[in-house]
Amino acid sequence: MATNNLLSIEVAYAKPEEQVILTLQVSTGTTLGEAIRQSGILQRFPEIDLQQQAIGVFSQPRKLTDGVEEGDRIEIYRPLLIDPKEARRLKAKRRKNVAS
Repeated sequence: MATNNLLSIEVAYAKPEEQVILTLQVSTGTTLGEAIRQSGILQRFPEIDLQQQAIGVFSQPRKLTDGVEEGDRIEIYRPLLIDPKEARRLKAKRRKNVAS
C-alpha cells in the first residue's frame, strides 16, 4: 500500500538451491535499478551482474531505468545454462530412450 509517497515492492532472485524475495519500500520515482540496489540483494548475491542479467516485473522484461510501481515484484533472471530448444530436444530424446 502506497503511503507518504512510498511504494511497497519486492525484489526476487532464485538460484537452484536458494530463492529469496525481499520486501521493501521505495520512494515514488525510484527506478528498478535503484530499487534492486536499495534492497541489498547485490551484497547477498555478489554474482549478480546487472549489466549482463535480464530483469523483469512479474515475468515481463523491463529495463533498469524503468520506474517502479506499487506492488511490483522485480525479478532478476540468471543466465540460461542451456538453450531452451536444446533442453526440450534432450528431454524428448531421454523420454524416447526410456520408452524403448
